[in-house]
Amino acid sequence: MSIKKIAAKVGVSPATVSRVLNNPDYRCSKPGLRDQIWKAAIELDYTPNVAARNLKLGVNSEDNKIMYINVLMTRTDTNKTDPFFSEILHVIETEIHKNGCILSNLWYRSLFSNDARCETENIDRVISDMYGETDDKSDGLIILGRCNKKAIEKFCKVFGNVITVNRNSSDYAVDEVLCDGRKIASMAVDYLYSLGHRKIGYVGECKSEVRYSGYVETLNSHGLEPMPEYVIATKQTEADGYDSMLKFLQSDDCPTGIYCANDITAIGMLKCLQKFKNHYPRPSIIASDDIEEAQFSKPMLTTVRVPRDEMGRFAVKLLLDRIRGGHSSVVRMEMESRLMIRESCQNVAESIWSDYII
Repeated sequence: MSIKKIAAKVGVSPATVSRVLNNPDYRCSKPGLRDQIWKAAIELDYTPNVAARNLKLGVNSEDNKIMYINVLMTRTDTNKTDPFFSEILHVIETEIHKNGCILSNLWYRSLFSNDARCETENIDRVISDMYGETDDKSDGLIILGRCNKKAIEKFCKVFGNVITVNRNSSDYAVDEVLCDGRKIASMAVDYLYSLGHRKIGYVGECKSEVRYSGYVETLNSHGLEPMPEYVIATKQTEADGYDSMLKFLQSDDCPTGIYCANDITAIGMLKCLQKFKNHYPRPSIIASDDIEEAQFSKPMLTTVRVPRDEMGRFAVKLLLDRIRGGHSSVVRMEMESRLMIRESCQNVAESIWSDYII
């Protein structure tokens, strides 16, 4: 399948298709165009140049075998909810293409990140149906986001070669590329503490979430007790961030510093503060991920950077190495996070009434 056929299906130039397939950072002029191009590539069973050449020449050595790679997104049922995972996906898509492999299927299944639902729903049937969609063209599966441990075991039995990309470890159930969420949370809470904050809140998922565990453990390490009224357990979307900030502002005791589990939720919190900028004092907000939007909020969002590009690239390389027999032991590759100090956090003594503008 050629780039020209993808271009004709989507209604763009072959050059645009090529840029999208080869560059995860390429910004399309039309919103959603990138996703349309990759969807068409999957539907048309697009074969990268090197793979197509091998097919034509009948090359089937282990090193040149065409690999069919599937990707599962577990944190959302759409591609619109969390830019962090979308940005990693763009890298993975491009790396699959550059390595002469075929992206066979892309699934969005939030079921697998919900332990309670995995206990009540028939995940064996769901996984079996997913494999059926591959038409037996499946050499490996990349799971992007937290995944229920029992589900991981079942995916391994059905798909064989599996790797996870996440902030929550699979505890060596499968190969994984990890940026430790517990360490991320600790870095964020430590920074708020260094600014004099002692009333530190948390917004994000709590159950089975290592970022929440890291928040609690870091408070304890500083001799602070987690306060239930400072914790809001919520989904991690912009809308949920807005609602969470509104709850804090309407409470009798608002924390002076808040660690938000991801950037897009924090951006929702900042938008809430903008709307009520003349009515409430400004808490310091720190998050984690460092998505592109975090650099354009006003004030710019202080956050803990997770190396998305490296995580995506290493995930594909590690999966291909396993498929080709390069390693058999379970590999855990942990990436380093980094504090990005910007403008959304202040020393507690300097907290004043202020404008927040996105």
